[in-house]
Amino acid sequence: MKQISLVVALLTLTSSAFAAPETFNIDPNHTAPRFEYSHFGYSNQQHRFDKTSGKIVIDRDTHTGSVDVSIDAKSVNTGYALFNGHIQGPDYFDTAQHPTITFKSTMVKFDGDKPVAVEGNLTIKGITKPVTLTLTSFHSMKHPMAKKDAIGANAVTKIKRSEFNMSKNVPYVSDDVTLSIAVEAIKE
Repeated sequence: MKQISLVVALLTLTSSAFAAPETFNIDPNHTAPRFEYSHFGYSNQQHRFDKTSGKIVIDRDTHTGSVDVSIDAKSVNTGYALFNGHIQGPDYFDTAQHPTITFKSTMVKFDGDKPVAVEGNLTIKGITKPVTLTLTSFHSMKHPMAKKDAIGANAVTKIKRSEFNMSKNVPYVSDDVTLSIAVEAIKE
C-alpha cells in the first residue's frame, strides 16, 4: 500500500512540474484600452482605442507569465471625429509614422495563485519606457458562451505624455495620463 501511495504522490508531483503554460488570445470585442487626462482643470477626459490584439500566457504552477498587447493607434475614439484626427497628428500619437502602440511584459507578479501586476515596456511613437500595470481585478473561469477557459482583468498605470514626445499644451492639458485596460482573453 505504501508503494502505491508513493507512486501516486510521485505522479502528482511530476504532472504538476510539467504542466504547460496556458495561452490566451485577447478578445478584441471585450478589451478596451483607455486614457484619461485633465483638460484645463475643468474635467477629466476619457478616451479609448477600439482595436486591440495580443496574447497572454500564464503558468499557474510556476507563477509566471507574459503579456503582449498591440493597440491600433488609428482606432482612437474620443467620440468626436475631428478630435480623433487631431490627436492622431504629429503633436500627439503621430499615427502616420507610428500606427501601433505596444506593451510587452518583462515580468508578471503573483500574490499566491493570482497575478497582481505586470511589469513591461510600453512603446508609443517609437519611444519605449518601462511601466507597471497594477491589476485591480483578475478572474479566471470557463467562458459560458465560448465553452473554453477564459481570463479577464482590469489594469491601470500612470505615465507622463511628455516622455513619449506628446507634450503639446502642457501644463494646461495635464502631462499626467492614466492608462487603463479592461481585458478579456480566451484560451487557444
